[in-house]
Amino acid sequence: MHLYYHNLWCSFLKGSALNNAELNKNQIKIPGAEIVQREKGPVCAARAKEITSFIVMDVLERAKELEGRGEEIIHLEIGEPDFDTPEPIREAAQRALAAGDTHYTHSLGKLTLREAITAFYRRKYGVSLAPEQIIVTSGSSPGLLLALSVLMEEGREVILPDPHYACYPNFIRYLGGKPVYLPVRGEEGFKYHPAALKKAIGPATAALLLNSPANPTGAVYNGHELAELADLGCPIVSDEVYGGLVYGEEAHTILEFTENALVIGGFSKVYAMTGWRLGYVIAPPAYVRPLQRLQQNLFICAASFVQEAALAALTRCDSHVAAMVEMYDRRRCYLLERLRGMGIAPPVEPKGAFYVLADTRAYTSDSLSFAFEILEKAKVAVTPGVDFGPHAEGHLRISYANSLEKIAEGLDRLQSFLAQSKAKKG
Repeated sequence: MHLYYHNLWCSFLKGSALNNAELNKNQIKIPGAEIVQREKGPVCAARAKEITSFIVMDVLERAKELEGRGEEIIHLEIGEPDFDTPEPIREAAQRALAAGDTHYTHSLGKLTLREAITAFYRRKYGVSLAPEQIIVTSGSSPGLLLALSVLMEEGREVILPDPHYACYPNFIRYLGGKPVYLPVRGEEGFKYHPAALKKAIGPATAALLLNSPANPTGAVYNGHELAELADLGCPIVSDEVYGGLVYGEEAHTILEFTENALVIGGFSKVYAMTGWRLGYVIAPPAYVRPLQRLQQNLFICAASFVQEAALAALTRCDSHVAAMVEMYDRRRCYLLERLRGMGIAPPVEPKGAFYVLADTRAYTSDSLSFAFEILEKAKVAVTPGVDFGPHAEGHLRISYANSLEKIAEGLDRLQSFLAQSKAKKG
């Protein structure tokens, strides 16, 4: 600011607002305007203040506090594989680091990795892709943010299921969009009904958000169901981060049925790589350059040596994934059998991911308080259903990404807690 105007402004402040005895220290008088209240301390943007808590992390953090006091907590809340990252992946990263592979890569990601992803989709799903359609990201969450960013305008709508992954609405609102919740029923396997979807799609619809295999329900869409969704003609954002964790069903991608989709993939869940933070977006060609510009500005590129680790995951770890899937399935079957015995199993068997949405409405209509009560009294960490939308209220998400022994102990404790809760009511 020019010195003359700076001094003039300071004189004005001294002579009016700041020294006016009628104003307190948190008010300022602006010429031609009413007295306004000044914010105390740092001012936080509304869009940041409106972001809701990720409740499963609140549960985890309280569980960690209790463990710090010597309590033994059974963790059935967090969506993280209990397996170590397979050795070929770790070795590839170590080799890359030793070779000095610690610099920027192409913003789309290393070509070798993008070619490996295209080969994977061709081998697994029979889908032909070009490496130029793939943007490698620092986790699937940044990938989802990029994908929604190229579709959203202020006030546009994204249709998502209720129940849904807890963070979806926050992503949409942060970008100025409006989440439109479409209830999905347990009796129908927590899947979209095409007729209801058709009614929900309108001029303001930017995209339909699909998640298969699904968090928190474990729902898996078959080929016929995906084809019906594709036939609606609405742009689809398909979160397939649990792709590969499917039990007794054939795995599919929406790309088998439409090119009008942006697919979110990742390595965290299938390859036990949650801490490595690597994912990708597969996009129609028209979206690639806008996605790339966003990547360059927001993230630059994914970590170079981690991309080498992902290359090893895709090319050398099929047997490791098969072994993990077999163990997850054993745990899933055991968990469902126990939940049926307690009368809280879902009506349709979940066939994917590593979650079951247990129906505890006979015990509570406040899943948040109920989950924390279970944690404090039974020492079992579970996720309250309300984290996943209004239609999951009264439910608890139970993760079987833990050992059979721990799952069994946790369910023993939960069963005792429910029996005591029922006795108190009766």
